[in-house]
Amino acid sequence: MSIKSKIKNFFVDEEYEYEYVEEEQLPEIKPEQSKKNKQNVVSLTSLQQPNSKVVLCEPRTYNEAQEIADNIMSKRAVVVNLQRVDHHQAVRIIDFLSGTVYALSGDIQKLGAETFLCTPENIDVSGTITSSLTNEDDFNKGW
Repeated sequence: MSIKSKIKNFFVDEEYEYEYVEEEQLPEIKPEQSKKNKQNVVSLTSLQQPNSKVVLCEPRTYNEAQEIADNIMSKRAVVVNLQRVDHHQAVRIIDFLSGTVYALSGDIQKLGAETFLCTPENIDVSGTITSSLTNEDDFNKGW
């Protein structure tokens, strides 16, 4: 006997009982059972946003566009009122938000003269709002 086997015999008790099971005794998994187990899979994306939110924003400068975009990226619909921003900055904000919505496969819609709705892809909007364009409304000329 080698030293290795002596040490092994000293530390390990070799009184093991082995039980042999024939293949016939094992329960068989039928293909029907495995299909049932796969049907219990739940998509986590459907559970992430159980209650949707709508955020109302009234930016005063272009710097607030990033905060609005963060809300859209968080899968929230955002209504943007641009009445308190000068026309040049309002155009820049809408351009920025249009890029954000496009990147997220969302949608942007005009609700009124200076009001827009930005939605991510998980929110569907149905219907349209028609507006009558007048010569007095300078904001509509740029859009």
